Amino acid sequence: MLIGHIEQIVRHPVKSLRGESVQTSKVMSYGLYGDRSHAYLDETKKGNFLTITQLPEMVQYSARFQGEEESDHYPRVVVETPEGEIFDWDDQHLLHEMEKKSKRAVSTVVYSPSLVPIGPIEEEHLLIVTDASLKKLEDIWGNEVDSRRFRPNLILNLTDKAPFVEEEWFGRRIQIGNEVEIELVRYCKRCMIITVDPVSGERDPSIHKTVIKERNNHFGVYASVLKTGSIQVGDEVHLSSI
Repeated sequence: MLIGHIEQIVRHPVKSLRGESVQTSKVMSYGLYGDRSHAYLDETKKGNFLTITQLPEMVQYSARFQGEEESDHYPRVVVETPEGEIFDWDDQHLLHEMEKKSKRAVSTVVYSPSLVPIGPIEEEHLLIVTDASLKKLEDIWGNEVDSRRFRPNLILNLTDKAPFVEEEWFGRRIQIGNEVEIELVRYCKRCMIITVDPVSGERDPSIHKTVIKERNNHFGVYASVLKTGSIQVGDEVHLSSI
């Protein structure tokens, strides 16, 4: 059953930095190619990532790949600062800036293009939201909603604009384009990260309070990858029959 098409594809080359909206992407066994493949580590708490939770200003830094995407190595990753400066993601000047702002010792880690652990990617392979649900949340919250607050990988443009209908599809399969197949598995339980404005970096707890009160703290759904392949913006999205 045709339910809509892909409106936006977003991957995050560096965990917790602003992602890049792309027209096409490979879907790997772990999710979008290179999603959360690079990360900063908080050396004051061994084994922990440095994230928006500790440093909200991270949302103002945008990361993107530059160059040919290979199966055995990543293209160059560059980061643009809020001031518009461009650095390699592991440039010492940039790391020093992160350390100064976070008041933490910071190091870097990179995961293989063939396998990114679930930890950096959060909890499942893909995070999906729909245009109808975003619009409904705007109505409930009473303010414009920037989808980047929720860090989705895929935004679906639904044919039937039924908000939160995606929550009825757990256990069902979705085909994207001609190659990719995924299964919707569960709700995304939200945390304080959605309170951080992706432009200003300022916090507004009212949106999280709204999601907690009106949506039981759920917004968006997680999906697991069943069949890998390539997808592009505009691809049709088909839902399997029950």
